[in-house]
Amino acid sequence: MTKLLKALVASAFVALVASGCASGPQYKEVASSIPTLKEAQGRIYFYRSNSMFGAALQPSINLNGAPVGKSQPGGFFYVDEPAGQYVVSTATETEKTVSFKLDAGETKYVKTSVGFGLLVGRIIPSLESPDEALKNLEDLHYVAASTTAAVKKSAKNTIGASE
Repeated sequence: MTKLLKALVASAFVALVASGCASGPQYKEVASSIPTLKEAQGRIYFYRSNSMFGAALQPSINLNGAPVGKSQPGGFFYVDEPAGQYVVSTATETEKTVSFKLDAGETKYVKTSVGFGLLVGRIIPSLESPDEALKNLEDLHYVAASTTAAVKKSAKNTIGASE
């Protein structure tokens, strides 16, 4: 009976962790259908490796204070925004940020990684080079960015405020 209970608990844990991983189409399947940028905008890709380490940690990714998506293991998404200054933040037990300037026609890549914390792991955003990012994106799954009108309005109101 103890073996059966252990097997059931292990199966439930694996199912729970796997359910938190991204499951949309892979980047290589959707890359050719991603629209071209509008003239005055830049693009920001957000992605996270498919590692099971810290898989339960899936905080919101905020762009200038407005949520744009979640840091999901094995997932990526992108947002198109006007040129300007941006701050990407994630928070678990502490807030972690990365700041950058986005020019019109430019693409930036923000990787989120799991780090150790005191009580809970941390999701840390970092800028990656296009070459490194494109290698990492190849097998990741597309997850939709947050697109509610309130999020877009909030993001538009704060973006460029520090230009």
